[in-house]
Amino acid sequence: MDSVDKQGPLKILVTGAAGFIGSHLADKLSTLGHEVTGIDNFSDYYDPVLKQLNVADFVNNRGTIEKIDLRNAEALQTLPADFDYIFHLAAQSGISATSTFEDYFSNNVVATKNLLDFSEKNKGLKLLVNISTSSVYGFNASFDENKVPQPVSYYGVSKLTAEQLVLSYSRKNSIKACSLRLFSVYGPRERPEKLYSLLIRSGFNNTAFPLYENSEKHSRSFTYVGDIINGLISVIGKEELVNNEVINIGSPYETTTQEGIDVVEKLLNKKITIHKIPPRNGDQLFTRALIDKARSLLQYEPLTRLEEGIKAQIEWYKQYFESR
Repeated sequence: MDSVDKQGPLKILVTGAAGFIGSHLADKLSTLGHEVTGIDNFSDYYDPVLKQLNVADFVNNRGTIEKIDLRNAEALQTLPADFDYIFHLAAQSGISATSTFEDYFSNNVVATKNLLDFSEKNKGLKLLVNISTSSVYGFNASFDENKVPQPVSYYGVSKLTAEQLVLSYSRKNSIKACSLRLFSVYGPRERPEKLYSLLIRSGFNNTAFPLYENSEKHSRSFTYVGDIINGLISVIGKEELVNNEVINIGSPYETTTQEGIDVVEKLLNKKITIHKIPPRNGDQLFTRALIDKARSLLQYEPLTRLEEGIKAQIEWYKQYFESR
């Protein structure tokens, strides 16, 4: 859906709207003319100031952002119960030594259950779109959606649990819902601990880049955030097609970490110093998005080449950080 012409302006709730992907989604939906409410708990998992920067354009475009923690069911009662679509991106993301099992469980499972209970009260709700991750597949994520997931990290386990919670509500016809499994998203606003954010910062500041041992051989379906957003919004108007479905969203082409490093060095025209650190438990070795289902149901096709996407991320970094 490229405009509001087909259905008119929709009322849409985006959870995790101040995060990397959520802020891009809120921006896009608002630009398309929809009435978008964003919620985020502005946790200190990374600097909340960066999250405020993420939503600056959204707020200036007359969007609404509210500080709500989904783990508090009562806080959701302050929201109207008349949303047409709910996009659920709020989560304890990534694999982090500083995040406990309780952090993943409360943010990804308990919070999702509270949102589902709220969703049932939205009698005109067309679809709840749960944002999941390729991490549910396990060490090697190169399968279609029929593969039995084998997550190996607390993050993957909690996201799979959240996904099944969402689908249980659609199975019993309480709401219509689907789950989109995203693959290795990068681009402007990428979280500061992620690969390309760290590489670009190291390049600009002439600091060593911390590389997990042997991870230069890891391969990923790095997917530009703009292509991800196009996949997310493509479900609008297709709720009958996607209800109770799990769909991979990502690039069908894989790139090694070393190849990604090479691209950043080429664009910055400088060699980045590498500092090897011990490997990370639960890290994926290989991902490749099999997107036949997304192509069939959503006419989804990611188009952004890695070098093009990293160039856009570098330009964003220069605009927001180099002058600060």
